[in-house]
Amino acid sequence: MSLQPGDALTSHNFGLQIDGVMVEYLAEVSGLSIEQDVITYQQNTPNGQNVVKNLPGVKKNGTCTVVRGMTQSASFTQWINESITGQMTTARKNASIIMMDFQNNPVKRYHLRNAWCSKIDASTVKAGEASALTETVTITFEELVIE
Repeated sequence: MSLQPGDALTSHNFGLQIDGVMVEYLAEVSGLSIEQDVITYQQNTPNGQNVVKNLPGVKKNGTCTVVRGMTQSASFTQWINESITGQMTTARKNASIIMMDFQNNPVKRYHLRNAWCSKIDASTVKAGEASALTETVTITFEELVIE
């Protein structure tokens, strides 16, 4: 690994794998988070003092958003279409957001279990505009595991 003590990963060096296949032309990832309920438990000690404890509760599922260039990537488009048309037996896939060091070695992974596309937004098209077209895809997942 090329990171030295005190170095941080850069935000521009990442990738998305879907069922082990790297997806091309990904511009942005946002919204990766893990959340779980917090259970507050109160009890009295034998000498009558009140003690308050916070305990971990149930993990929650979540969503993240990816922005990709509008390309002819058949596998990603097929995944979106399977999700949107409700073909959940094939739409639910395991995906990973992979953070890489300066030499493109994987350093950190965010595994999204049973992920599927729940929303897609195409960028605005405008006559005379000179910009790349993108698709913003919301990915819903059942569990996020950080490795």
